[in-house]
Amino acid sequence: MAMASGQGITSGVHRLWAHKSYKAKLPLRLLLCFLQTVAFQNSIYEWSRDHRVHHKFTDTDADPHNITRGFFFSHMGWLMMRKHPDVAKMGKLVDMSDLEADPVVQFQKKFYVALAPICCFILPTVVPWYFWNEDLYTSFCTAGMLRYVFTLHVTWLVNSAAHMWGSKPYDRSIKPSQNSWVSHLTQGEGWHNYHHVFPWDYKAAELDVYSGNISTAFIDLMAKIGWAYDLKTASSVLVQQRMERTG
Repeated sequence: MAMASGQGITSGVHRLWAHKSYKAKLPLRLLLCFLQTVAFQNSIYEWSRDHRVHHKFTDTDADPHNITRGFFFSHMGWLMMRKHPDVAKMGKLVDMSDLEADPVVQFQKKFYVALAPICCFILPTVVPWYFWNEDLYTSFCTAGMLRYVFTLHVTWLVNSAAHMWGSKPYDRSIKPSQNSWVSHLTQGEGWHNYHHVFPWDYKAAELDVYSGNISTAFIDLMAKIGWAYDLKTASSVLVQQRMERTG
C-alpha cells in the first residue's frame, strides 16, 4: 500500500498533473487518482498548485515549504501554520486551467473530503480484516496509520533533505540537490537538482536506469501497454551542455 500510494504521488500528481511531463489515458488517470487519494496528501488540484508555486518561486517566501526557513519548516512545519502571504499571492498567478478542465481532477476535488478518509484509512483497514482475518486494530495501526505516517515523512524528505544535502551537478546556484537516499525511499524523487533544472522530464532524473527510480519504470510500463504517451525527456546533448555551464 505504501509503494502503491507512493505512485499516486510520484507518477501521478507530481509527474503527470503538476508537471505535465507525459500524458495518460483515462484508465491510468483513474488509477493514479485513486492511489493519490489513498496517499491523503491534499487533492490533486491543491497539491499541484502548491508544487507549481514551489518551482516558480523556489526558496523564497512564496515557496510553500521554503527551505531557508529551516529543516523542520520545509519538512512538515509549513503544514502546521498559516501560509506566508506571498504563497497565497503568487499562487493566484499560477495557471491551473489544465486541471480546472480535467474531469478526473475536478471529481476528486469535489468529493475529496469524503473520498480521502475512505481510501486512506477505511479500505486499507477493512480489506486485511475481511479477506484474511487480520485483527481489526492491528490492520488499522499497520496498513492504516503506520503506512500513512511513513509515506508522509518519505514524501516530505524531498522538500527538506533533498533541498539540503547532496550534489549539484546541474545548477550550483539552487538548493535542490541530488540525494540518492531520498530517491530510493521516494521511488525516484530524490534526483532533485536535475528535477529543478528539467522539471518537465518524465524521469525526474538524467540516467535511464530504474535503480532508485521505480516511478520511471512504472511510467515506462504504462507506455508499453499504451496507457501513457508523449513522454518528455531532456536530450543527452542538452544535459551535457547544462553540466558544462555549471562546471
